Amino acid sequence: MNVGERVGVIRGARVRGPGQELLPVADGDDLVDVFLRDGDIVDIAPTGVLSADGAVLDADGRFLIPGLWDHHVHVTQWALAAERVSVLEATTAVEAARRVAGSPVFADGRRVGVGFRDALWGDAPSLALLDEHTGDVPTYLINADVHSVWLNSAALRRESMSVDAGGILREGPAFEVSRRLNDVPADHADALVAAMARRAAARGVVGLVDLDMAWNEEAWARRIAGGFDTLRVSFGIYPEHLDRAIAAALRTGDPLRDATDLVHVGSLKVITDGSLGTRTAACSHPYAGSDGDRGMLTVAPEALVEMMTRATAAGLSCAIHAIGDVANSHALDAFAVTGATGTIEHAQLVSASDIPRFARLGVGASVQPEHAVDDRDLTDEVWAAQTATPYPLRALADAGATLLFGSDAPVSPLDPWAGMAAAVHRTRDGRPAWRPEQALDAATALAASTRGGSTDPATIRPGAPADLVLCEADPLVASESELRGMTVAATMLAGRLTHLS
Repeated sequence: MNVGERVGVIRGARVRGPGQELLPVADGDDLVDVFLRDGDIVDIAPTGVLSADGAVLDADGRFLIPGLWDHHVHVTQWALAAERVSVLEATTAVEAARRVAGSPVFADGRRVGVGFRDALWGDAPSLALLDEHTGDVPTYLINADVHSVWLNSAALRRESMSVDAGGILREGPAFEVSRRLNDVPADHADALVAAMARRAAARGVVGLVDLDMAWNEEAWARRIAGGFDTLRVSFGIYPEHLDRAIAAALRTGDPLRDATDLVHVGSLKVITDGSLGTRTAACSHPYAGSDGDRGMLTVAPEALVEMMTRATAAGLSCAIHAIGDVANSHALDAFAVTGATGTIEHAQLVSASDIPRFARLGVGASVQPEHAVDDRDLTDEVWAAQTATPYPLRALADAGATLLFGSDAPVSPLDPWAGMAAAVHRTRDGRPAWRPEQALDAATALAASTRGGSTDPATIRPGAPADLVLCEADPLVASESELRGMTVAATMLAGRLTHLS
């Protein structure tokens, strides 16, 4: 078989994940045949019992799981990252400046680097330092968390912006610079997005939530018209586009007009505080060594309630960015007052009294487990005085909250296996597990990586969509390294192969 072909029967698979207990076999190691028709699963039987009808994909005893989702991606920015130099491994400002200075200049005359993490550097980024290494070429370094951008003088002149001697723009101005950098010709961006989607399918991804800071309806209509068919997509709407969305009668869950059923309207996305890496997440206690700084709310609570009320009345769910415990409290308050449905994005620091409110209010926790291992040292240092719980995955799950895993790509790579490894094993690179009391069991982590999340996961059963992944190892017993290195043999979207190794 080849990519693009439709599978009629998956022969000889071992089913894993939600719903496997309902299979008509003696135990989880018995092989089954899974029959597909018109994009759905129509039957499951012990292997060889029923005759095949249609093209056969031999599983050869591999493990079949529901298709994986990434519930938080900045699609264009992640796609563009493939051609931008990464300075993620830089341990000093000088090293980061040198790395970006050695990168190629784009056709538009700019250099762009990504991934700097300055919070634990021994030296400080500065305008003078970046100027010294990059000269008159407009140069931009985007923080790993995307909430700050380090620019040289030539870039500041090009953007008609000013900044202090540190050369760092944060929050709103940083997002504006990122939007400008992402505004590349549509054909170039779409080619990079198509390549990104193929790489995602090779990791077992069948769908994602696109939270690009743009009018995403137009971009996805263009991509679908151009033949994009690799992933399902739910796209976000930002506050500056809320009036336009309401006027266009966009409602969460509706399919994109004049397009296939692959793309649907998502949620209103509101960013209410900063980030851990930029030390701007709104917290109840000061950051260590900050002389009393507690971060910042970027949207006042009353303004958040007003936006969420309007969105809810128009049929839009809400995806509220909240990282610090103060921001999470205000976001949960706004869900309670407005009756909105949706998610809190990130939920990285949550007070004990707020954890059960997620389940009580029906608010999903859209979290990025890989951030926990990325930020473990930073969390232990700058959030040392916080009394709320950082990265409380187990606590949220035990309270009955719906967990929805994502990457926040480009903040972390778009790879659900890395997220599952971080959630279950709470480590990477051979280090001891960090805060292991917040680790999840593998079944919950896998469910959180499917479309419906941990409390309403996608299942492999007759009548379910044939969004399926065939992988080499059993994800429910895999080690940390096995999860991160998982080989995906095949990915199917409505029974059509989008990846075949």
